[in-house]
Amino acid sequence: MATCYIGIGSNLGDPIAQAKQAIDALTTIAHTQLTNVSGLYRSKPLGPQDQPDYVNAVAELETKLEPLALLDALQHIEQTQGRTRKAERWGPRTLDLDILLFSEQVIDIPRLQVPHYHMRQREFVILPLAEIAPELKMPDDGVAIKTLAAQLPDNGLQRFAYYTPQR
Repeated sequence: MATCYIGIGSNLGDPIAQAKQAIDALTTIAHTQLTNVSGLYRSKPLGPQDQPDYVNAVAELETKLEPLALLDALQHIEQTQGRTRKAERWGPRTLDLDILLFSEQVIDIPRLQVPHYHMRQREFVILPLAEIAPELKMPDDGVAIKTLAAQLPDNGLQRFAYYTPQR
C-alpha cells in the first residue's frame, strides 16, 4: 500500500459542495481507502485575480494503485464534477485534484510530477497537509511539512469548516 496525499481545490459551482463531493468520491476509488482529510480552507486565487476565492483541502489515501492509475481515477472524478481542462493555467475550475505526494516516490514524467510542482510555496497545500501530517517529510530532500508550514507567509488562508466523508 502506498500513502498518498491529494490536493483538493474548487472555486466554481458551489465550491464547498464541490470539495465535499470530491472527498466523498475519493472513498469510491477501487483498491484505495481514504484515511484522513484536513479541514476546508478558503484561499485567494493563484494567478488571475478576477475569479472567486477557492475552497481547498488535502486528503490522505492508502492505495494499491500505481501513480498513473490513481491519476486516471482522480481525473475521472474531476470530469464527473464538471471539470473542463483549458489551456489557461490557474483559471477558475469546478474541481482540481492533484497528487501532491505518493509515498516516498519522486516522479517526473509528462503526465505527473511528484512532489507536486511549487507545492512548497503554496499555503493552501502546505497548511492543510501540515494539519493532517505535520511530521511527514518531503521525499526529495527530507524537509518536514511542519517546517515548510512555518516558513510560509500569511496570505490570508482561513480554515472555516471540517467535513466528515459520507461513505
